[in-house]
Amino acid sequence: MRAEFVNPFLASLLNVLKTMASMELAPQKPLLKKDEIARGDVSGLIGMVGPQTRGSMSITFDEGLALEIMQRMLGERPNGINDEVTDMVGEITNMVTGGAKRILSEKGYDFEMATPAVVSGRGHTITHKSEGAIIIMPFESEYGKAFIEISFDR
Repeated sequence: MRAEFVNPFLASLLNVLKTMASMELAPQKPLLKKDEIARGDVSGLIGMVGPQTRGSMSITFDEGLALEIMQRMLGERPNGINDEVTDMVGEITNMVTGGAKRILSEKGYDFEMATPAVVSGRGHTITHKSEGAIIIMPFESEYGKAFIEISFDR
């Protein structure tokens, strides 16, 4: 998978969290993912389809990081992952994909976004519907880790 598809999602996540939660994440080394097990506790998954390609993207957060983002964005901190936290993760997934969509459209790649699905619980799975490799990009913060997974057909 080409960096021109991956980088807009990474840049968009960093921008969304900096703007909406005044939070900086430190990108780590990208890896090729070989299984469907989520690396965190709550994930937003969104499908994308366009004339040139189709794919999906997920964002997974450790519980502590998701709760800190909730505190910073909405001023409330639940005791654990609840409906409000999963709603927030779905909205972050939408914002990140929307930001990446703007960047990619400037490069001639257009796609439509589906409604994000949110899954939570330790060891939950993420199934990407595209046939391409799955790139996973870890991010670190003092509150926990986040992971973006991206998979496109070509």
